[in-house]
Amino acid sequence: MELHDENSFKIRNYQLALNNIDRNDISVSDKSVEQLQADAGMGKSIAEYVFSLATTGMHPYLEELLAKTPSGILEILEIKGLGPKKVKALWEDLNITSTHELLEACQSGQVAKAKGFGEKTQESILASLQFREANQGKWLYADIEGIMADFGTKIKALSGVNGVVTVGEFARKAEIIERVEWLVATEDHADTVVMLSSLDNLDYDKKSSSPFKWTGKMTEPEINLIIHFARPSNFVEEKIVRTGTKSHLLYPIEGEKTMIEVLRENTPIASESVFFEKAGLPWIPEELREGYLEFDLAKAGKIPQLLEDKDLKGILHNHSTYSDGKHTLRQMAEYCKELGYEYLGISDHSRTAFYAGGLEIEKVQKQHLEIDQLNKELAPFRIFKGIESDILTDGSLDYPKEVLASFDFIVSSIHSNLGMDRKKATARLLNAIMNPYTTILGHPTGRLLLRREGYPIDHKAIIDACAIHNVVIEINANPWRLDLDWRWVNYAMDKGVKLSINPDAHEMEGYADMKYGVIAGRKGGLTKDMTFNAMSADEIGKYFQDRKSKIK
Repeated sequence: MELHDENSFKIRNYQLALNNIDRNDISVSDKSVEQLQADAGMGKSIAEYVFSLATTGMHPYLEELLAKTPSGILEILEIKGLGPKKVKALWEDLNITSTHELLEACQSGQVAKAKGFGEKTQESILASLQFREANQGKWLYADIEGIMADFGTKIKALSGVNGVVTVGEFARKAEIIERVEWLVATEDHADTVVMLSSLDNLDYDKKSSSPFKWTGKMTEPEINLIIHFARPSNFVEEKIVRTGTKSHLLYPIEGEKTMIEVLRENTPIASESVFFEKAGLPWIPEELREGYLEFDLAKAGKIPQLLEDKDLKGILHNHSTYSDGKHTLRQMAEYCKELGYEYLGISDHSRTAFYAGGLEIEKVQKQHLEIDQLNKELAPFRIFKGIESDILTDGSLDYPKEVLASFDFIVSSIHSNLGMDRKKATARLLNAIMNPYTTILGHPTGRLLLRREGYPIDHKAIIDACAIHNVVIEINANPWRLDLDWRWVNYAMDKGVKLSINPDAHEMEGYADMKYGVIAGRKGGLTKDMTFNAMSADEIGKYFQDRKSKIK
C-alpha cells in the first residue's frame, strides 16, 4: 500500500488492526466478518479483508496491488534498511525492479547519487546484498529440524532400508545448514535410489549422484540433500566417518594414529560406544564432533558434565505486553511455571526502545507492583524484576541510578547504531560492562543469522571485562541469534564467566527455543556448573541480592 501511495489514513488503520490481532493474540480462523468486528474491534471493510485472507489466503485488493508490483520489488523490500519509501524511490528514479539490478546500481555508484541515499546508504545496501547472496540456499537448523524428522520417517518406511541417520553438519546441529546429509543402511543401493527418486517433493540430480550417493534436493521447501548408502555391516563405521569434521577425524588419539586410522582398524563396529571405548575415550556426542575441543573435554572427563535441558531451573530475558511481547506478564509467568521452571525473569525493553514500546519510569513501577502481586499468588514460583536496558551510543544505560537499582537484574543489550567499527563497538560494550548495574550482557554481537552480520567486537576483550566485573554473558537461544557464538563459550568458561541460556521470548511459545541455546552451549563445552540459570530460584535470588548490595 505504501509503495503505491495509498491513503495514509487507510494504511494506518490496517497497521492498527494487525497490531491489535497480534498483541492481543486474537485468533482469526473460523470466524465470521461479524465475529472479527466484535472480537478484534475492527471496521467492516478490514474485517472482510481479514476474513478473506483467513479463508482463502488472498483478497481482490491484495491481488490488485500485487499485479502492479514487480516480484523483484518484494524481494528488495526484504533488504535490511530499505523501507517502502526508499524502495519506491529506487523503482521510480532508477527503474530498479530486482535485487540483481540493485546490486549493479550500487557497484556502479548510481544509488549514492540518488536523492535521499548517499555513499553510506549505498555501502550498507551493498553489504546486505552480498551477505544475502552468500547465504542463499542456507537454512537455520531450527527451521528444518521438524521437516527432516518427517523425511527420515519416510526413508525408514522404504522397503529394504535397515537404518537411517543424519550425518554431516545437520547431525552436528550446526546453527546454519547448507545441505542435509543422510546415511542409509541397505543391501541394495540401486533399488533404494529408485524408491527415493519416486518420493514426492524430491528432485534427483542424476549427474552429481553415484552408486553410493543420491544427490538432489527437496523442492518444497528447497533444501539441498545428499543421501549416502552403506551396507548394514559397516553402517556404524560410516556414521562416525560422515558425522565428524576432517579435524575431528584427523585428531591423533593413539600415539601417532588418528581417529580415522583407529576407526578403520577396528571394523566391523558393533556400536559407537564400543568403538570409543576401544579408543580409550568416552562416547562423544555428535554435536561436539567439530575437531574443536571435544578430545580435551573427553580426556578431562567433562563430557558427562555438559549442560542438558533438564539442568535449567529458570528462564531469564523475556518480554510481555508491557513492551513488545505478545502475551501478558501473567500468561508468561503461568506458562513458565506450567513448563516446570522455578522462576521467570521478565526483562521488557527499556524506554529508549520506543519502537518496541519501551517502559517509561511510571510503567516500570506499575509492572513491579504486578510482579509483587503475582509472586504472592504463584509462590513458590518467582518472577524476578528485570529490564533489557538499551546500551546507548556512549555505553551508558538508559535509566537514572535510582530506577536501575529497583530491578533485581539488568540485561544490557545493543539495539541501535549497529554500524560502528570494531574499536568503537568494543569500547561501547566495555562501558556497559563496567556499569555496576549490568548483570547480564545480552546477545553480544546483535547478529541475526542469515539476515545480518553482527557488529564487529573484540570478543576476548569483552569476555575478559565480564570476568573482571562479574558480568554474565547471554547465549541468546533464539535460533536467529545464538549469540554468544558457541566458539567463544569455552574461552568464557576458562575466564570464570558464567553463561545464561535465554530465549528472548516475546510470546509463550518462545520458551521452546531454550533447547537451541542448550545445543549451542554444549557445542562450546558448556557445563551445568558454569550455567547461570542452572541455579535454583533461591540461589539466583540470593545472587541478585548480594550483587546489588555491593553497588555503592
